[in-house]
This record gives sequence, C-alpha cells and structure tokens, in this order.
Amino acid sequence: MDYSRRAELFSKTEGGAGQCHACAHDCIIPSGGRGICGMRFNRDGEIFAPWGYVSALACDPVEKKPFFHLLPGEKALSFGMPGCNFRCRFCQNWELSQTCENAEIMEISPEKLAASASGCGARIMAATYNEPLISAEWAKAVFEEAGKKGLVRAFVSNGFASQKAVEYMRPALEAWKIDLKCFDDGKYREIIGGRLQPVLDTIKLVHSLGIWTEIVTLVVPDFNDSEAGLAQTARFIASVSPEIPWHVTAFHPDYKMTGSRPAAARDLERAARAGRAAGLKYVYSGNIPGGSENTVCPDCSKTLVERAGYGAKITGLAPSKDGKTAACKHCGAAIPGIFSGPAAG
Repeated sequence: MDYSRRAELFSKTEGGAGQCHACAHDCIIPSGGRGICGMRFNRDGEIFAPWGYVSALACDPVEKKPFFHLLPGEKALSFGMPGCNFRCRFCQNWELSQTCENAEIMEISPEKLAASASGCGARIMAATYNEPLISAEWAKAVFEEAGKKGLVRAFVSNGFASQKAVEYMRPALEAWKIDLKCFDDGKYREIIGGRLQPVLDTIKLVHSLGIWTEIVTLVVPDFNDSEAGLAQTARFIASVSPEIPWHVTAFHPDYKMTGSRPAAARDLERAARAGRAAGLKYVYSGNIPGGSENTVCPDCSKTLVERAGYGAKITGLAPSKDGKTAACKHCGAAIPGIFSGPAAG
C-alpha cells in the first residue's frame, strides 16, 4: 500500500528536482531523494507527501496541547504521523518524531478520521504529536471534513513554516499553537536544526490572519533559561499582541539530553515573571507541581478558569456578544480566545 499522495506545496525545478514549500527549509529534493523531514520525497520529478494513515490517535484534554483559551475543558481528537523538520536534541516526543522507520500505521480516510471525533465526545480536531507541517496536505483534508461536522480545527506546530504553507492551511483551521524554543538563532541552528526568523515570521503571520494563537516555550536549563533570553522571548510575543497566551513548560531529560537537569518550578516562575514584565496578560507555567495554570482576569484579578492537571473548570466566564469570545462575569472585561465552536457545515 502506498501511503502517499502527490503534494500540493511544491514547485518543479531543473533536472527533475522539486522544491518543497511545506516548511521554511524549502528543500530542493532530487529525483529519488527525500527532504530534511524524511517524509516528503521526489518521485519522477514530483513531490509526494504522507497520506491516508495515522501513527498516533487519541482523545486528549485540549489543555494537554496546550491550549488554554480554546474551548477550556473540552476534548480534542489528536492525530499525528511520524517525522519532523527539526532535530531538537531535547525532543520530548522523539519516539514518533525522530524515528520514522518502525512507526505503526493505521490506515484511515479523512472522512472516517473526522467522524471518529464524535465517538469520544471531542469538539476539537488537532494535528499534533509530530510536526504537522510535513503532512500539511493530509491535515488540511482531515480539517476540511472536520469543519463539516462543526469541529474546531487546531495545529500544534514548531512554527517553522513557509508563508505558502500558512496561507494554504488558513482556510481549514481556527487555532495554531506555536513553539518558540528560544530567542537565539545560533541555538536554533545548532541544537534544533532550523532558524529563528522563520518562526518569528510565522507567529506574526498566523496572528495577523486571525488564527487564534498560543505560544509555548519549553524551559530547558542552560539552553534558553537566561534572564536576557526569556525577556527577549516575552517582549517579542508582547510586540505581536499582549493577549497571546504564553505557556512556559518544564523540560525533563530525554532523547540526546538525558544528562541535563530537569526544569524546576523556580525556572518556570522566572520565565513567568519575564512574561508579566513584558506586559503579557496571560502567562501560564505548568506541567510540574507549583505551576500557575488558572486563567485570571487581567482587569479585576478574579479567577475565570481553574485548572488542575489537565482538568479545567470554568468559574468566571460569561458569553460575549459575538458568541465565540468570552467576558469576565465579574467586571465585563473581554477575554480573547475561542469559547464556542463553529456551526456544522
């Protein structure tokens, strides 16, 4: 069985090669070759991309993605394939993203995948686990079917996208979680296998297109936890919008950095302080005890959503006039995000 399909995000070049436009690597792939991701390949002068299967499929709390301003407390049907366009030495999901050869395959169509959301009570469909940009055509097909069923569609990505890929995905999704791994181009090149500027460009573009955006920084000791680096990251996010939620999460030793120390609550608190100092209204520190994951009104300081683990309890949100965002029921301040789903069809 051939689990691939002719890609849409590519252009032909000289000598039978093709240039892939799924991510910012813009790989020029010779006939018979593969891109940096290992999953997009050239067959007879055309680029082919993964299609028709998943290697990971689960019904997760949306807070696990993490999205905190996207239907809090609801479930997301999460799907993914093998492969990644980065080579992060600290990858927390390397079994799927970095080792493609022995990945399990479950054949499924976009229609059946979208339809399966109802079986677990999911209101969200999320492309996640590995880097969804490398299978953008597949994700878009799934999202188009999910949209017909009234599901909110979300991308969980490292943000190393081409402009063409962002514009290609735009009609088929409502939310995009982007990893901003550090604010140092040299470290992006050496430790991650990419570049910083395309990620910054993606964040600005995704936000400008009206896609709900949340940003995550995995705090890795001695990599991205300097006071200056955290401040630069926070100031950049605030320059795009102070209403973008910033999640600072804890690294645990894994993959090629098993000798590093895990992040502690004090590391996350330093990052959170940098976010607040930069003017960010919603800063969340979590995935270890001692974090701060409740949503608090920036105007009156009342708790709006209480979180414990991956559970969420809405205590202080009221529907806003547009029916999708929300308001603080205590003071009426507008709270940005997506708090109700689109209509089916």
